[in-house]
Amino acid sequence: MAEKYANLLKPGKLGDFVIKNRLVLASLTRARTKTLVPNEANVQHYKERAGFGLVITEATHISPVATGWVDAPAIYSNEQVEGWKKVVDAVHEEGGTIVCQLWHTGRASHSSHQPNRQQIVSASDIAIEGEAHTADLTKEPNEQPRPLTIDEIKSTVEDYGIAAANAKKAGFDGVEVHLANGYLPDQFLQSTSNKRTDQYGGSLENRFRFVEEILSRVIREYPTSRIGVKISPNGAYNGMGGATNYDDFMYYFQRLDNYRLAYMQVMDGLSFGFHDKDKAVTLADVKTVYTGAIMGNCGYTPESAEDAISKGLAEAVSFGRPTLANPDMPAKLAADKPLADMLDAKYWFMPNEAIRNDPNIGYNTIPKE
Repeated sequence: MAEKYANLLKPGKLGDFVIKNRLVLASLTRARTKTLVPNEANVQHYKERAGFGLVITEATHISPVATGWVDAPAIYSNEQVEGWKKVVDAVHEEGGTIVCQLWHTGRASHSSHQPNRQQIVSASDIAIEGEAHTADLTKEPNEQPRPLTIDEIKSTVEDYGIAAANAKKAGFDGVEVHLANGYLPDQFLQSTSNKRTDQYGGSLENRFRFVEEILSRVIREYPTSRIGVKISPNGAYNGMGGATNYDDFMYYFQRLDNYRLAYMQVMDGLSFGFHDKDKAVTLADVKTVYTGAIMGNCGYTPESAEDAISKGLAEAVSFGRPTLANPDMPAKLAADKPLADMLDAKYWFMPNEAIRNDPNIGYNTIPKE
């Protein structure tokens, strides 16, 4: 084993998850699921990455209304559950541990993704600046959402619970609730997107209420020791970030600490875009208020991950883009072998006609340019 990665390659625990190393496969939207039902290409992709200490699936739509990205998988139908079961079984056969990331895009969607092209929803009626990716693979200006009603909030919470129950039927070891990157729960957490005046807006306690209700519902399907969350205090993606983000998220970390979750994945890195409206939250900051397992994320290298773990700032680190061309990344690091070059960005997350005809392209096979 490469001594320089001794801590990164050491076994450990995240809640009930016994992990063989501290490298985690981050959630990566790849748009290789045309029918929203996981397919054989997905099975092969995740099976090849079962050597990571923990595998987190790509973001997975919890309902038709949650949908906001073309060819991304879902987990609200029996057919989708059966598709995911094949993925889970393949990972388990390789000795891996896998959780399903539960996703609702909220205002980051577009009416073209919605049932009957209905209006998109959010915490408030504030649109994201810029353009949206539509269902027909074009771009159009982001649309104005309408605020969810109280009854709709309750039904959305139930959608999360049903999705978690479906994940359990598929055999997933647990779930990760996606609270990051300007998607629906984040839209409630942040002042830039939440202008409500009812019990879901205004104070930090009120803005956290939606997340609180989601977790309370998901806990009915999995114990907290098998539930993780992903959160992004520093991110600008999808129009996020505010002048009080630092203090706001320090409060949210304290609230999340009470759940004794398997882990909290914190996007502390700034390579995905920093809002620059308040000081950045570091893992050292998080450690002052959060006592559970922390997973670092966003722009880490094996060296910086080793450093974070050796200093006690994180129990694990998740990797995204480096894994695209390195499905065997943990084994390569253990053997001190060099990682393959970064996969060309055109194969990352947007499909084209060729990819839709063969989802393996740039996914399970690396094209020679």
